[in-house]
Amino acid sequence: MEMINSLKIEIISTETIKPSSPTPSTHRHHKLSFLDQFAPASYTPLLFFYPGDADHRDRCRKLKESLAETLSRFYLLAGTLVEDYLVECNDEGVAFSEARVSGSLSEVMENPNDVASLNRLLPFPPDAVLERECILGVQYNVFECGGAVIGLCVTHKVVDGTSASMFTKAWASTCRGDSQYPIVPTFDATDLFPAIEIRGNKRQSRMHKMITRRFIFNKSNIAALKNQANSAALFLNQPPPSRVESVSGFLWNRFIALSHQKTPTKAKRFTVIQVVNLRNRMNPPLPHHSFGNIWWSATADVPIDEKQDFPSLVGKIREAIQEIDDEYTKTLQDTEKSLRAKMKMGERLYSGEVEMFSFTSWCNFPVYETDFGWEKPTWFCTPGRPYKNVVLFVNTSDGEGIEAWVNMEENDMALFENDSELLSFTSSS
Repeated sequence: MEMINSLKIEIISTETIKPSSPTPSTHRHHKLSFLDQFAPASYTPLLFFYPGDADHRDRCRKLKESLAETLSRFYLLAGTLVEDYLVECNDEGVAFSEARVSGSLSEVMENPNDVASLNRLLPFPPDAVLERECILGVQYNVFECGGAVIGLCVTHKVVDGTSASMFTKAWASTCRGDSQYPIVPTFDATDLFPAIEIRGNKRQSRMHKMITRRFIFNKSNIAALKNQANSAALFLNQPPPSRVESVSGFLWNRFIALSHQKTPTKAKRFTVIQVVNLRNRMNPPLPHHSFGNIWWSATADVPIDEKQDFPSLVGKIREAIQEIDDEYTKTLQDTEKSLRAKMKMGERLYSGEVEMFSFTSWCNFPVYETDFGWEKPTWFCTPGRPYKNVVLFVNTSDGEGIEAWVNMEENDMALFENDSELLSFTSSS
């Protein structure tokens, strides 16, 4: 049963949190990288759920003080995105709102598909178009039951998932007083992937109504999928399929089945893109704390008129990911060539020649380690994307399963969420 936006939320206060020390004039302007420019033009939502009763006034004070201190290191987040290739590091600051929420934390956690209510715990909607192109917003939500939710929206034009989890980990450690080994980001990606001046690439509104649903793959169901995929001869003398490879291949298989249920289209190929972190694929590897969008899409595709089994789809995803090595990343540094490849894929997609599905995994990110001094979160989610056929994977709170957040057009989701084979491997709670 969905709550249908039934939460009553009252904003108590809003103030701007500026870095505790001013950004040096030598860092006033930061050019984005080529990879930043082609990141999605929307905000990434992050919600951290913390149960229990506490002195929320004291918590809120500590959150603001530690945020100011953390922003002095992550100074880009307190700036303004003035063009699609430039951040003005002007210390404008981050809007921090405190809100009171009716009801209990458990009500929200038991209704994960009520994305409208989840979005109200954020400082603004993920697809918002704001007066100022702010990079980060924060909302601290206090529930009647005493629990709290920290909601963040951070622009994907500046921050990828690795960078977002890096920042929240740094903020949390500062808040709880663990400053022995402070996380200090580096902003060096632009040197490797220089930007191209591309104007007019602004945030776009949704073309169709998107529906988000969460599907949970528990430990036993993931094990069954891994065994099924690993039974194929193509995995002989190779490491067995990973959790993410297996779930990705399975969902791709079900997306293909869904497409065959619909009215035939002129699409000739089913394409999957899997987001790959480039930091440890370069030689030498980039520093672990390299900040920005440092990822690229591994692309696998199959003909639309050929039957594909689940293990072969897993194999194609693995092959595509393995292709992104040091030599591949060097080709990305030819930004003009990479731009032409991006444009060609875009033309194929918008012409209808290709039907695309996109997977992003946050399963390696330490989101459940985000302890602000009042224990680790009981639940983390990053719900809703304003794009169709996009799937985001996050660990379940026990670290054993995977939550797949699937975003589809309304008509497609009506078919997909009732797929019998999908339901045999998943649950919604």
